[in-house]
Amino acid sequence: MRSSGVLMHISSLPGEYGIGKMGKEAYAYVDWLKLAGQHYWQILPLSPTSYGDSPYQSFSIFAGNPYFIDLETLEKDGLLKASEYKNIEWIRETEYVDYSIIYENLWGVLKIAYSRFKPDKDYDDFVKENKSWVENYGLFMALKEENDGKAWYEWSWDLVKCRKFAVDDAKNRLSDEIGFYVFLQYEFYKQWNALKEYANKNGIEIIGDIPIYCALDSVDVWTEPELFDLDEDKQPVNVAGCPPDGYAPQGQLWGNPIYDWEAMKKQNFKWWINRIGFASKIYDVVRIDHFRGFDSFYSIPAKDETAENGVWEKGCGIELFRAVKKALGDVRIIAEDLGFITESVRELLADSGFPGMKMLEFGFAPDAKSEYLPCNFKSSNCVVYTSTHDSDTVLGWYQICADDVKEYICDYIGAKGEEDVSWKLIRCAWLSVADTAITQMQEILELDNMARMNVPSTCGLNWRWRMKKDANTEELAKKLLKITQLSGRVSE
Repeated sequence: MRSSGVLMHISSLPGEYGIGKMGKEAYAYVDWLKLAGQHYWQILPLSPTSYGDSPYQSFSIFAGNPYFIDLETLEKDGLLKASEYKNIEWIRETEYVDYSIIYENLWGVLKIAYSRFKPDKDYDDFVKENKSWVENYGLFMALKEENDGKAWYEWSWDLVKCRKFAVDDAKNRLSDEIGFYVFLQYEFYKQWNALKEYANKNGIEIIGDIPIYCALDSVDVWTEPELFDLDEDKQPVNVAGCPPDGYAPQGQLWGNPIYDWEAMKKQNFKWWINRIGFASKIYDVVRIDHFRGFDSFYSIPAKDETAENGVWEKGCGIELFRAVKKALGDVRIIAEDLGFITESVRELLADSGFPGMKMLEFGFAPDAKSEYLPCNFKSSNCVVYTSTHDSDTVLGWYQICADDVKEYICDYIGAKGEEDVSWKLIRCAWLSVADTAITQMQEILELDNMARMNVPSTCGLNWRWRMKKDANTEELAKKLLKITQLSGRVSE
């Protein structure tokens, strides 16, 4: 079935409380997507963010971001009073998230809500269903709070090593704090499940995103160090990244610990099966970031300050996905296969059957030979993107292209220039043979790089863009609907 959708993270929704929430603005956005004839709402990882505010560097692979909990919903549930959160100055710039304001103010508000919360059967059922991760997450966050936010490897040595007596003592000592963080996860997933149910009832499916790697400072690495390339002191031996290229001359040093694939294989990939299984419950479709890392991954000595001395190592290959299929059946997965792709990566993608990604911004070299140019797509089993959260917006990309490339772009997509390049590229994606076409909300709004979501390997000004209130007009919905109808992508 031909289909299409829009990529915009929860954080980018408009609203009065500093960051997008799972409240009325989220439901209104679902209504807008339906009006526009779309089938998918794609988001970034829902995970809690840590230093740098990246959803790809989280304290947990399972937890949801408390920043997205809707305060008005908590008020309706009797857990907050309007005066306890509406008088706070949450916004300094309407088009950007100010994470410092949220960090300084939200936790106090959420603790007021927790003080009024009375556990019930729904809560007990949630804790029971998520027992494999939620209590450990609560303990981890309570210990971080007790240690002034320090990473777990800076705690007392007995806690670093997860020695039972130290963990048991912390559970007793911090029982109320643990309860607070478990409560936040209950409220998060209560709101998320309601929003997803509303979207699904209105014909909108959610494409979620899971990073390939875990953050070092995460409950996942702290509690299961044997699955990662760590030494006996639980320090990384090698870390993840990308080799040097024209985009990054010293490479990209992500710093995430890499997996011990042999250890995971001995467990029949149980860790990954649980992770993908959980993601397939909270999303309708799962996009896996950096898919090529399952074929081979770039391993960099942990002591290095750049990625220049890394080497390629063999990954798990198709064995993982065979184990996933055996355990979970046919999970709907999109493989993010952008970047330096070898024949073995292509073979892994073909063996998996997953659709890969085609990014139009990569396609416009004047020799017309790029595999990302629609006329060169070899199969419809792919997802075409105008741009992604890691790239320039279409307008920003066009503005910095060389003059001959600009001319080629305009000739290929029938654009006049800056005034219509965003929409003409959307039309180009929608008319391609790709089964699924996705554009960022920034392209629909024709925004330049001031609205870019992320510049890889940088820190400080990313993940901040927010849509202005009422920017997604009915007129824009009808304009997108027309292209969707023209290209045969309207959901039945």
